[in-house]
Amino acid sequence: MDEKQLEKNKKKYKKAIEPFQPKPPYFKNCIKAFMVGGFVCALGQGIANIYIHYLDLTERTVASAMIGTLIFIAAILTALGIYDRIGQFAGAGSIGTVTGFSNAIASSALEHKSEGIVLGIAGNMFKIAGAVIVFGVVSAYIVSMIRLLVQTLIS
Repeated sequence: MDEKQLEKNKKKYKKAIEPFQPKPPYFKNCIKAFMVGGFVCALGQGIANIYIHYLDLTERTVASAMIGTLIFIAAILTALGIYDRIGQFAGAGSIGTVTGFSNAIASSALEHKSEGIVLGIAGNMFKIAGAVIVFGVVSAYIVSMIRLLVQTLIS
């Protein structure tokens, strides 16, 4: 059988089995993602309120402490294997926040802990984080240059 015929057969097969494949519960998944993502955001707001009330942080300075706390909590939950179960339940609701980024970095590091602290944990931790940091820096540079250009043209 040549490749064209094989490709045609694959397409026919996919079309033939399509009615028998289960449909994903899109609405249910959206609700779960919304609820878990909302819970993470509400937790962050609660942490911020506690820091403002008990540690006398200002509204301007509390954001960094709150984000750092959420990152720490997500890393601990990843190490304990709890965040994986949350991710299985919530899907995109667990990766859309800063806790998802923390989970990605921590799980990458934990996979390679047998290779040692420097080459295993630290080296693999920054494979994911490095790409995100580079993209963030480049994006911030481009947006700031566009803003500077617009402000220059308006003035």
